[in-house]
Amino acid sequence: MKQILQLNTEKLSLGYEEPKGNLLLRKTVSEYLTSKEIDASPSSILIVSGALQALQLISVGLLKRGSVIFHETPSYLNSVHVFQSAGMNLFGIPLDHEGIEYHTISRLKRLHNGALLYTIPSFHNPTGMLMSEKRRQQLLEVCKQASLPIIEDDVYGDLWFDSPPPKPLKANDKQGNVLYIGSISKTLSPGLRIGWLVGPEPVIERLSDIKMQMDYGSSSLSQYAVAQCLKNGMYTEYLERIRKELMYRRDVMLRLLDKYFKHIASWNIPEGGFYIWLRLQSEIHTRKLFYHALHAGILLNPGSIYDGSDQHHLRLSYSYASIEELEKGIIMLANLCKKLRTK
Repeated sequence: MKQILQLNTEKLSLGYEEPKGNLLLRKTVSEYLTSKEIDASPSSILIVSGALQALQLISVGLLKRGSVIFHETPSYLNSVHVFQSAGMNLFGIPLDHEGIEYHTISRLKRLHNGALLYTIPSFHNPTGMLMSEKRRQQLLEVCKQASLPIIEDDVYGDLWFDSPPPKPLKANDKQGNVLYIGSISKTLSPGLRIGWLVGPEPVIERLSDIKMQMDYGSSSLSQYAVAQCLKNGMYTEYLERIRKELMYRRDVMLRLLDKYFKHIASWNIPEGGFYIWLRLQSEIHTRKLFYHALHAGILLNPGSIYDGSDQHHLRLSYSYASIEELEKGIIMLANLCKKLRTK
């Protein structure tokens, strides 16, 4: 980051940027997206202050109050309440081992007059699931036939371990049916607050006007820093390091779970991202566990945050805490689970 911020003052302006965002950054993002086989001109890219703002802009600029938003169950949307605060209604669609169960979407669209579908195909939050290439194709086709737009949230897509995920939905979108969200918040730095929204130019034009009314554009300095990082190859080098570190942390977490949770829970093995989706045995309810853990100094993310009816899952993150803290926390959590199971 220090190298990025050795600024060339002749090229840097700290005034207001264009409504769609800094042109250099949009050109650089356009080039970067070609590595994902996404063809997006700079004019079809809107720079946003993180992926959350992209969702806010969509809810304000494209949807009517009372619209129905389809999403995976469980879903990140249930924990951030962006659409609900704008008066939208959420409707969950279950996941299977390949991703969202696409075959019900056409019928649900007719029954509930769904406005759009929100999905995280790569390293889903909270489950860590990776949608298969086949399921991506099936989802695109069924949404095309149902005239159901898709919001594709790909903020974790660069955080793969052994091999890259299948192409984003947007890469195969020929009808402009997919609004694609990317960000550096989960990879490079959350504090920079820079992401991008890719879509048809008329949609991007409308949302850029709304964004200017909201905040007069994202930080000029942050946009410049991200453009330089993407352009000079530092982002690629950084990703190589962060993937190795995350994979190491995932493996540590898996060993700890195998040692302390083998007989009280089951879990997935994520191929990327931050999260392990832990399912506790049925006699351990996460609501009760949450309060006991909080009293012991452990803050949990129970499944009910992402699906109100879920009382048996925990979202575990291996990305932030130190290795020592991970081990300490897992041991304490396992002991709490065993005590609750015997009561």
